[in-house]
This record gives sequence, C-alpha cells and structure tokens, in this order.
Amino acid sequence: MDISKSITEYTRACKVIPGGVNSPVRAFKSVKGNPLLINKAKGARIEDIDGNSYLDFVSSWGPAILGHAPDIVVEAIREAAIQGTTYGAPTIMETEVAELICEMVPSIEMVRMVNSGTEATMSAIRLARGYTKRDKIVKFAGCFHGHGDSFLIKAGSGAITLGLPDSPGVTSSVANDTLIADYNDIHSVEKLFSSYPDQIAAIIVEPVAGNMGVVRPARGFLEGLRIIADKYNSLLIFDEVITGFRIAKGGAQEYYNVMPDITTLGKIIGGGLPVGAYGGKKNIMEKLAPVGPVYQSGTLSGNPLAMTAGFVTLNYLNSTHGFYDMLEQKSARLEAGLKLILEKTGVDGVVNRIGSMLTLFFNPNKTINTFQEVMMSDTELYAKYFHLSLENGIYLAPSQFETMLISAAHTDDDIDYMISAGEKSLNLLSQR
Repeated sequence: MDISKSITEYTRACKVIPGGVNSPVRAFKSVKGNPLLINKAKGARIEDIDGNSYLDFVSSWGPAILGHAPDIVVEAIREAAIQGTTYGAPTIMETEVAELICEMVPSIEMVRMVNSGTEATMSAIRLARGYTKRDKIVKFAGCFHGHGDSFLIKAGSGAITLGLPDSPGVTSSVANDTLIADYNDIHSVEKLFSSYPDQIAAIIVEPVAGNMGVVRPARGFLEGLRIIADKYNSLLIFDEVITGFRIAKGGAQEYYNVMPDITTLGKIIGGGLPVGAYGGKKNIMEKLAPVGPVYQSGTLSGNPLAMTAGFVTLNYLNSTHGFYDMLEQKSARLEAGLKLILEKTGVDGVVNRIGSMLTLFFNPNKTINTFQEVMMSDTELYAKYFHLSLENGIYLAPSQFETMLISAAHTDDDIDYMISAGEKSLNLLSQR
C-alpha cells in the first residue's frame, strides 16, 4: 500500500502544526504509524491523498451516522451557504433545531447551542456551579469530556491513548475541585459525597463510556447516580456527545430511562459540521445570560450552516421509521462476527457493544466493565491489528481506547468484509 504522499504531507504539516495534527489521537502515535491524510469521503468509504480507499468505521468519531456526505445534508448546506455563512444574529433555524432537540431528548426543556462538545461540557459545568453555588464536581476515571481544565484529570480518549491522563497547565485549584470516582462503582461516588456533602455541584458522566472504549453502565449504576444527586441536592450531567441520537433517538437517557438535569450534545447534531449544545430543565437553563447571571457566549454559536445540517440530520433520524432497528441489525451482525473469529483464532479479546458503538479490546478478561479492566488491554497487539486492517482496506480508530461507529451507509456486505478481513488479521497475529 503506497502512502508516500501522506508521509510527505504529514512531514510538511509537522513544521507548522504541533505534532502535525489539530487533535492528538489523529497522529497515529499509539499505533506507531504515519497518519493518513484524507482527500474525500462518501457513504461508508474514505479515500486518502494517495488514492487508497477504505471502509470507514471511525465515522468522523461519531457525526457521520448517515454516512459521509449524504446527499440530503450536502444539498441543504449548499442552499444555506448561498444565503450567507454567518450572521452573528438569531435565525429561525436555531429555533427549529432547538425544538427538535427538545422533542427528541426526554430531559431537555431548553437548549443552548455552542460550537463543540468540549464547549458544551465546559459550559454545563459552569452552569451547574452557578445554579448550585458550589465548586466541586465528580467525574469518572477514564471518561473524557473534552479538553476543559476540569476534565483533564484521569481522562479517557486521547489522554490515555498518549499516556497523558493529567495535563500540564491544569492548576492545582482546578484539580482540587475535581473529584474522581470509578465508573460502575456507585460506592466510590457515595464515598465522595459523604466526604463533601455540601460542596459538590454536579456529577458528570458518559452514561455509556465511549472514550476508554465502549463500557456499558452496570445495572443500577445510572439509577444510583440519580439517587445520590437528588439526596445531596447536586445536579446530574449526562455527557451524550457520543451517545446522543446514536444508541437511541433520545440517547442513553431514553435507552436506560434515567433522566439527567443537564445533557451535553455534539457530533450528530451538526450533521458533520462543528457544533455542540447543552440543555436541561427550564429552571436550570434560565440561569444563563441574558435571562440569568451565568455568562456564556459565542460568535459562531448557532451558525446557520451547522444548524441547517443538524436539522436535516436530526429530522431524518426522528422521522425515518425503523432507522435504529436497522442500525442495531448491522451492529449486531458485526459483534457476532468478531466474537466468532476471536473464538476461532484463539486470540484473547472482548467485544463490547451498545447500539452502533462497538469496541474490540485485545484483553485477557472475559468481560470488561471497569476502567481498570480496560487498562489491561494489549495496545501493542491492537497496533498490529490496526495496520493489518489498513492493508485490508479497513480504517479503524488509531487507538485501542476508542469505539467503532457503524453508520446507515454500511451495508451487510461491508460488515461481512470487515469480519473476513478481521479473521485474516487475527489468524496472522495468532501465528506470531
């Protein structure tokens, strides 16, 4: 496989961009390779600048639930761009997207648009602190909520991928206000609240962990968080930047029937354009300026192109009968196939899945339910599998600690090819 142009262009990028990338996990550092520079994408496939085509199971880290460049979204963006790309003033489309989000997500009564998932989580924490008049937050080891200072303490995603769970530049005062619990361990949360009963503003959690690979909540875990938050007059924040509109129309809160006070969203709600949002109960959201005292703003918030792309995408998900059943069928097919080839080849591995989110962990455990178990994964073996997959035309996340994301554009033939290519790769790995 020739990737000479990607190598040349990555070398060029490194001279003017730190690490040659604008988001760290893209650098392929943990898989010891050269990142591919992508030229175009359509449906379930992406193509690099050398002309190599790949079946894509990254889906731009989540937004491409309809596949890349779906015609209905591209046409809507084209028509919107003709009218102008940014106004710095309100538009009707902002209201229509907000109404759609409030209709689809069970706990959201009001919503504020921002420009990224990170901006959404940072703003949600500020709102929670302003509402409760408390400073501390509880987060979970291995969960990632963007690169806000409060979240870069025992974080997931690129932080653990690069071996940087704590970032220089995070002040000690911020660290002191961030309390770390263990995902799927409700007793660790109870212990923190017992120690700081009147100081914790909020619990923030990925209701399904997706940034240490897919880890589902244990039975009663989310319900337990809701009970604790209510008991201590704290807020419960669900970070649904990944799970929102992906595992169900109303996200993880609909799937598990546990309602948070604030929800953060991103990825899918922009239809492939940069966007984020946070929403919740009206009495909480009305603490935001200009109605209330908690300040947050953004020049490009509610950008007309992002709102248009998001509206078309969400409206499609909301109105297409059987969409999530179809996505479940494709994803279950992939899960079953990967489990079978692990069994046939004898390679130690665990497949965790919920909806169209799936992770193949190269791991000696029989099940993976905690961050500690996740960290027993063989990242060297994953790196080898990753490169063998590329050679077979499969594009995976360049990190063991991420999730495959299946889209509506993946066909059954695509899934079957992924399974057969995976078997070929695992056979080679089992012989080494």
